[in-house]
Amino acid sequence: MKKKILIVEDQFVEADYLRMMLTRAGYPLCEIARSVPEAQAIIQIEKPALVLLDIFLKGKLTGIDLAKQLKEEAIAFIYLSANSNEEILTAAKATEPYGFLVKPFREKDLMIALEIAFYRHEQSSEAAWRIEMNVQKALNNIMVTETSRTKKWLAIVRALQQLIPFDGLAVSLNSTEHSQSLQWLFQRIGFNEYQTIGIDELSTISGIKIHEMDLLMKNTRIDQTAGFYNGDEFTALFPINPLKAFIARTFGFFSNIVFPILYQEHHFVTLNLFRKTPDGYSTEKLNSLFRIQQPLSKLINESFAKGFSPSQTAPVPKRTIPHFRDIIGNSSSILNVLDLVFQVAPSETSVLILGESGTGKEKIADCIHAGSGRRDQSIIKVNCAALPASLIESELFGHEKGAFTGATERRIGKFEQADRGTIFLDEIGELPLELQVKLLRVLQEKEVERVGSRYVLKINTRIIAATNRNLEREVAEGRFRLDLYYRLNVFPISLPPLRERIEDIPQLVSHFIRYFNLKTGKKITGISGMVEKKFREYQWPGNIRELEHIIERSVLLAKTSVIEDVQLPQFLKKEDHTTEETYTKTMEENERDHILRVLKKCHGKIWGTGGAAEVLNIPPSTLKSKMNKLGIKKAFSE
Repeated sequence: MKKKILIVEDQFVEADYLRMMLTRAGYPLCEIARSVPEAQAIIQIEKPALVLLDIFLKGKLTGIDLAKQLKEEAIAFIYLSANSNEEILTAAKATEPYGFLVKPFREKDLMIALEIAFYRHEQSSEAAWRIEMNVQKALNNIMVTETSRTKKWLAIVRALQQLIPFDGLAVSLNSTEHSQSLQWLFQRIGFNEYQTIGIDELSTISGIKIHEMDLLMKNTRIDQTAGFYNGDEFTALFPINPLKAFIARTFGFFSNIVFPILYQEHHFVTLNLFRKTPDGYSTEKLNSLFRIQQPLSKLINESFAKGFSPSQTAPVPKRTIPHFRDIIGNSSSILNVLDLVFQVAPSETSVLILGESGTGKEKIADCIHAGSGRRDQSIIKVNCAALPASLIESELFGHEKGAFTGATERRIGKFEQADRGTIFLDEIGELPLELQVKLLRVLQEKEVERVGSRYVLKINTRIIAATNRNLEREVAEGRFRLDLYYRLNVFPISLPPLRERIEDIPQLVSHFIRYFNLKTGKKITGISGMVEKKFREYQWPGNIRELEHIIERSVLLAKTSVIEDVQLPQFLKKEDHTTEETYTKTMEENERDHILRVLKKCHGKIWGTGGAAEVLNIPPSTLKSKMNKLGIKKAFSE
């Protein structure tokens, strides 16, 4: 049975054209909405499974405004627009649509877009449900299997991380009549690795005396209702919640989700989850906490009833995930990546890995395969950029003997080789348009056809793709198919560049030194302070691969047990003033500099009166999208 669709389109002719195509295809339809308020009223009554949503509508509210509501209510939606420029694609992308159709489009294009959208929605819903069920099961198991109170709480922390990613989790015991009492804070220091911080440790870390923290707690309003706060909303809480402000400034947190749990009459336990990103939480995340409230409440009540106080002297014992051993670093940005890998690996979902050259996309693909049910089969790797255009089709799909000049024997293609396993398509953005059509068919039909053959072969292959290109820009400029982009983009994972995870450089350096010591027979022990300073100031355009090559060269050239100096390209240093005369900045670099100057002038404020969005005369959502695209992190004091 086909699912009900709502059309939100203010142009009568276009809306009627859509209605006729969908009716012919057998889709049940809601009444057509001409504006966002009309659509909201229809959604409340008829609950459509998918919305075809024009971006530009009559009235104050746009399709992007409605998309935010659809996302919160887990309703799939496809954007309709006559404009596919990069700015619109970027703004639309921020709402995580399930498809994008550029007007005018054919009936076939619409049907493919619907198929992809329903597929993506089903996959994302199934993944979310599976994670939730795993957490419910884990919480129930903790009650039965964990006898140690310390281990019980550590297991709770690990279970929650799967559902609601966090960099810090504060636990407070509160009274409805008195101020809150912070019990402890779990700080994430690695994958499945946490440091338990009590009041004494917090005093040492921050340099604030215990009686001063007691005063902070006394003057802090108690969180009695669940909610989430991102960016400016979070910092707006600081005047009435000095304890939260203190924790945020001490650990660099920019978003927060609050979840109170009734403990006894007039008493309750409050969980405060924090992230270092300004857009860390959503209604969806809060609702998922409510859905596991029963087993979570039972566990927490049991722990406090027994007078539980976790150890505050040592980190949580580290749990090693075998397929993560080659991933070096504990920065929040790389841990966020590992969280996503951990979630998606066991599923059959297609994955799109995004990131600059040298950020480790192939290693992440290896991790996904190693954590999947296909781990005992092969992962076949194809570098699309390294294949001649004339050979790509034969390489991917194979050919029959005599299919073309030089085809002296049958060739089995990479997709056939990866049957029951995984295929990794690196640099997918380099694939020619004509091959993109055939790849889309493989994704949709799960079958390939060898060059020169009249028969199709059914395959069972998981696809992981990767690119260092901006695919939204490639789509806008006609070099990458929109339908293929949305088919691949079911579960995107963006890898941070090395310049955004500087804190991981010491670990990476130690790892590469050990590796090249074994390879060369040398005994290098480390790097000098001057080299470390250079590494921290350098922009790393080649990312981890560039660091690896620099360490390899430095180990070979080192005359003592310590690497005393390294030669880095001068024109790429942060504070190199000689480049101003010889280097002309790109438009993106100029735009980035301008946004940074405005943000600094506005003290990091994005929204509201006097915010950067107002100064730049653009919507806050557009500014946020530009900041994400240009790699700007909001790190200004309010």
